Amino acid sequence: MTWTSVAVAALFLIPILGVLLSLTQPSSATWSHLAETVLPRYIFNTAVLVIGVGLGVPIIGSGTAWLVTMCRFPGRRVFEWALILPLAMPAYVMAYAYTDFLQPAGPVQTLLRDLTDLSFREYWFPEIRSLGGAVAMLVLVLYPYAYLLSRAAFLDQSVCALDVSRTLGCGPWRSFWRVALPLARPAIVAGTALALMETLADYGTVSFFGIPNFTTGIVRAWIAFGDRTTAAQLASILLIFVFAVLLFEAQSRGKARFHQATNKYQQLPGYRLGGWAALGAFSACLLPLLLGFLLPAAVLFFMALEAGDGQFGRRYFELVGNSFTLALITAVLAVLLATLMAYGRRLQGGWLVTTSHRLASMGYALPGTIIAVGILIPFAAFDNALDGWLRATWGISSGLLLTGGIAALVFAYLVRFLAVSLNTVDSGLGKIRPSMDDAARSLGSRPLATLLRVHAPIMWPSMLTAGLVVFVDVMKELPATLVMRPFNFDTLAVQAHNFAADERLSQAATPALTIVAVGIPPVILLSRAIARGRPGDAHPAP
Repeated sequence: MTWTSVAVAALFLIPILGVLLSLTQPSSATWSHLAETVLPRYIFNTAVLVIGVGLGVPIIGSGTAWLVTMCRFPGRRVFEWALILPLAMPAYVMAYAYTDFLQPAGPVQTLLRDLTDLSFREYWFPEIRSLGGAVAMLVLVLYPYAYLLSRAAFLDQSVCALDVSRTLGCGPWRSFWRVALPLARPAIVAGTALALMETLADYGTVSFFGIPNFTTGIVRAWIAFGDRTTAAQLASILLIFVFAVLLFEAQSRGKARFHQATNKYQQLPGYRLGGWAALGAFSACLLPLLLGFLLPAAVLFFMALEAGDGQFGRRYFELVGNSFTLALITAVLAVLLATLMAYGRRLQGGWLVTTSHRLASMGYALPGTIIAVGILIPFAAFDNALDGWLRATWGISSGLLLTGGIAALVFAYLVRFLAVSLNTVDSGLGKIRPSMDDAARSLGSRPLATLLRVHAPIMWPSMLTAGLVVFVDVMKELPATLVMRPFNFDTLAVQAHNFAADERLSQAATPALTIVAVGIPPVILLSRAIARGRPGDAHPAP
């Protein structure tokens, strides 16, 4: 399994190595121009986005996860799965919705002028299309990463540790700060790292808001200037930020390990809240859900009613089928590969395996367009070489085996989203005590049997979480799909982008809402399965 882990990581490094090899090529005039003019702004804006998202995501995600897991208040059952819904909302779609809602001609500023009798520019109103607005959009969309992993960690925590803190005089909040939060720190950091890498790779939001950063610079150098070398060199600098995020995630753990202190699982204590405490918990969970899903979904719904896509019908069944197929295949493969790699690291956590994990996770922070080109070049060369050899030898044609179908596109998704499943599965596997491996070996179980019969049943909530996140991410993925999809094979995300690119935002609302509708059922089902995944909680308290 160790060598399998290394082989998978080496395969997923193909597009990354293509980017790094650009550093050996001579710099062009475009690169010199960018370095002298806008490169410092790229660095500053990217750093602000990383800092803003790095602060907002863990606060909202871990706080709401603790409330719905450990506290009992009105609406908790709904918030358990509803807080995941913003993950199904593409960030650029949310940017469209808020821009329409908060623009001068929108309902908010129109109502403000009617109430105050002020005209436009006679009052101050925050500009949504700004760096701060981009941070807010990304935090509202990405906090479910920290929520999902934190909730899984809180569900897996031993009641014994919480009971000991209560016997030492800790109330619910002190137990959270001094016991539960430190124990869940690996999961919280892993979720925050995923959100940060998604921030580094985002293009739609910052492009629509007109914020120059590395991703917009890469696309501009590639498409506007036609300079792939400069685009790849900018992507290489972006990898420095990725290395920083991965190093932060690794250093935050250090040599600490977090395992269960007992084999005894009990029902988690439910802190019943009443009065102002219940109202505060309800408001704390409602606010991110309202701003991150309910409000933009309502805006999109009214936009779709006003002037939605007139082709809604049979065409959308095809789009839903294409999107669902790609998402399901990628989610299953990502979880399987992540489980093998994480278990290989557990069996032999040497520098080779550890380095392979970190390098394989870097694809999550690369723009989808860079990954697409990094894959298309070698895959197309292989297809053409194989077809030429078969024609010359046997007189038959193999066609485009990899690039002519969805195989290359699924591989691009795996390169892009392997870090999501790998970090999640690795966090769940790391909570299983090593003594359980020793016990399984003493009973004659080989490593694969131990994984299937011992580890998998314990960490399946983390595996479900990984599958859920990958599924939703693929449903709304856009750049790689635009470049690599087969002919006449569109997805909901492509349909929404085509309308938005033509400034037909009302029509783009229809496929965007369909993405959300397709993602809601698995979100609800898997969220409930995760909640039931804790041993000893077959009948959780209401």
